[in-house]
Amino acid sequence: MTDALRLDRLLLVTANDPWQKSPTRAITAAEDRFALTQALVEEVPGAEASRMEIDRGGPSYTVITTEEILRMAAADGRPRPEIFLIVGADLVSELGTWERAGDLMDLVTLVVVSRPTEPHPAAPAGWRVEWVTGPQVDVSSSGVRQVLAAGGSIDEMVPPKVVRCIRLRNLYAVGR
Repeated sequence: MTDALRLDRLLLVTANDPWQKSPTRAITAAEDRFALTQALVEEVPGAEASRMEIDRGGPSYTVITTEEILRMAAADGRPRPEIFLIVGADLVSELGTWERAGDLMDLVTLVVVSRPTEPHPAAPAGWRVEWVTGPQVDVSSSGVRQVLAAGGSIDEMVPPKVVRCIRLRNLYAVGR
């Protein structure tokens, strides 16, 4: 991903409170999700785990995180970075419901990663968009949780270090 988009950095930001999900279903604790992100970045060249939303606390809004990244660059005397917001194709239709979506649209270039089993979504109006074909595997976090809840193996679904983290933290067990 970093090579395809010529990124200087790839931050995988763990949400503190994913406000659109938390009212409707149980959410894994932020520290557990951050540990999973740390395990994943060891498998993704150039990726960094970021806990900036956890440390800020409260609901996690991408627009506020983006503004914080821009403020940090300005405070350090660095040029304004070009920010690419990488999302799965399944999220494109929901972008209009995000906090201050219009402001976010002005601040980032949207990178849409498609899954092999999903149709290519229409480009959202007004957004600068790049398209990237994702790995040719059909894996979602909800799918991983379902397999684990059923007592199945995820060894072929996710990287070994992530599997190890899930096991060490006893995440997604039946009845959890």
